[in-house]
Amino acid sequence: MEPVSLQDFVCTLDLASLPRVLRVCSGVYFQGSIYEISGNECCLSTGDLIKVTQVRLQKVVCENPGTGQTMEITPSFCGHFSPLTGPQSYATLEELLSAATRRSKKLPIGFMSTHRITTGARVVPRDQPLLLEDVEAYHRTYRARCVLDTETQPFILHLPLSQKGPFWEWEPGAPRPLLQALQDPALSDRLFTCPTLPWRSLILRPQYELQAIMHLRRTTVKIPSTLEVDVEDVTASSQHIHFIQPLLLSEALARGGPFPLPTEILEVPEGPPIFLSPWVGSLQKGQKLCIHGLASPPWRVLVSTKGRKVPRHFMVSGAYQGKLRRRPREFLTAYDLLGALRPGQPLRVVATKDCEGEGTDGPGFASLAVGDRLEVLRCGQAHGAKGQDIDVLVCQRLSDQAEEEEYAEGEDEDQILLPLYFSSSFVEEMSDNRRYNLEDLTAQFPLPCEAKVVAKDSSLPVDPLPSFPGLRLEDKITEPFLMVSLDSTPDMCFEIPPRWLDLTVVETEGQPGQPAGPLPVATVEELTEAFYYTLRQLPDFENQPPPPRPPKSQGLSGQKKQSGKDKSGQSSQVAGLQQAPLHPKPKMKTLPQCAKDSSNTYSKVSAHRKDPRHTKSVTKDPDDDEHDYEEIFEKFQNTL
Repeated sequence: MEPVSLQDFVCTLDLASLPRVLRVCSGVYFQGSIYEISGNECCLSTGDLIKVTQVRLQKVVCENPGTGQTMEITPSFCGHFSPLTGPQSYATLEELLSAATRRSKKLPIGFMSTHRITTGARVVPRDQPLLLEDVEAYHRTYRARCVLDTETQPFILHLPLSQKGPFWEWEPGAPRPLLQALQDPALSDRLFTCPTLPWRSLILRPQYELQAIMHLRRTTVKIPSTLEVDVEDVTASSQHIHFIQPLLLSEALARGGPFPLPTEILEVPEGPPIFLSPWVGSLQKGQKLCIHGLASPPWRVLVSTKGRKVPRHFMVSGAYQGKLRRRPREFLTAYDLLGALRPGQPLRVVATKDCEGEGTDGPGFASLAVGDRLEVLRCGQAHGAKGQDIDVLVCQRLSDQAEEEEYAEGEDEDQILLPLYFSSSFVEEMSDNRRYNLEDLTAQFPLPCEAKVVAKDSSLPVDPLPSFPGLRLEDKITEPFLMVSLDSTPDMCFEIPPRWLDLTVVETEGQPGQPAGPLPVATVEELTEAFYYTLRQLPDFENQPPPPRPPKSQGLSGQKKQSGKDKSGQSSQVAGLQQAPLHPKPKMKTLPQCAKDSSNTYSKVSAHRKDPRHTKSVTKDPDDDEHDYEEIFEKFQNTL
């Protein structure tokens, strides 16, 4: 086939013969480095191969051959078109008949007039099709016997051969819809007339969009037929050519198979790595992979280590087979205690740090000392030091184990209030020695929770989790992963998240062998610090509201001024503060330190201390420098 323009090739193309392979004989380049405009290809190089899979009509440009004016119509245009035989018109019927005789064309001849024809019997509108059936002699002259096809019946007209036009010759037959007029190869270069359009004759110039496949193009290429390139049809000699079409892992995941799928890496996304596993270094261009399918289950747990200065972060699959044991949780504020409180699940904690109830003087507000045992009851509201309502945590102060039953009866009389901004340190009191798998642990207890791996996953060559003294299970992530293996180590699989590691691959020939049994999968992947914080920014982690803001502190100077003004002794609490001066603590500087009259400070939550022995004095005795640390340590050992 000789090279032709792309437009001419498409206009004469039989759609039933698709797909067709074309070679670009003369390329076209757009200014700059732009290769497509509005999704359409605008640059093709000489020698490029194009596999045309589909052709779609976009629009049709109608051109007036006399004036050069153009107008566009859509493929859904409802008008009908009648083809004209030639590009010229004839001044009289005699010229029309002579031209037909020279072409050896036989009667009848179809024609129409661009002007209205008036006879004694009838008026023929312009552009009305007529059929010249015969030429008759009448009174020494010749006249044409014409047939006018009306809605009821044909009407016979006799017109002299000297009848002036201009006249256009047209092909007899029913007018055609737009698509039929364009698809008829015999009418590709003909003029048409359409009563719906304002011009008496016009040229139809269709514009198509070709959908094609090209080498190393991931998506289908859209090429306008008006692109000024010459092409050659090489379908017959290109049957052996395989068009390499890249594939993203996300696309392989979306189409759902078939699996296993042998592939080869074409491109690795730029950016820092997300995993610290050894197989990450093997993900390079040219590396062959086998995609085994969707990993199951689809959820993962984000885990951080505890007990080290620099924590490490892991993503643990739901298929992890190790055994875990719960560890007591640690809380730094009362707000953290509120977040851990669940209906029907008692929460008991032990204070591990002395803490003053600064700025919260009033019945129910209390200071805490190391070893105080509390049971968190509920959330409430109370009046603060400035008479404003603040959110508090209602807790029950617990005594020794032997006296718990006695104080359980008078629970309402021994409640204390902790503002949600109350900063201290608590550890959970628990005695759960059961061993859980990961699925049961995350199903029975809310996240985050503390755990320790007591039995490693035997399916892993190396399980790093048992070596850590504690783990914090932070949140569950539901995201589809693909199970992949390297061609060099087909007996070990790992899981890739296409959302964050979307490799560009290409399918390779050959079918991988079916494994004899289930393939071992790396269920623990260590995360880079950058990727860990990327996960923490996901919407699932942003739903938790921030902790309440503590009230502004007046500082020590404001406290001295306040105590100087109240020397008359309006408040007994001020006197108590003078007897037990507060020690400055850097972490508590944001809390209010002034004391006010507490006669109407607290009314919404009633709490009274039953036994004054539960109030811990925070005044340091200079003669009592020796503390019984061993007794406290033994108590924590029993708690943990």
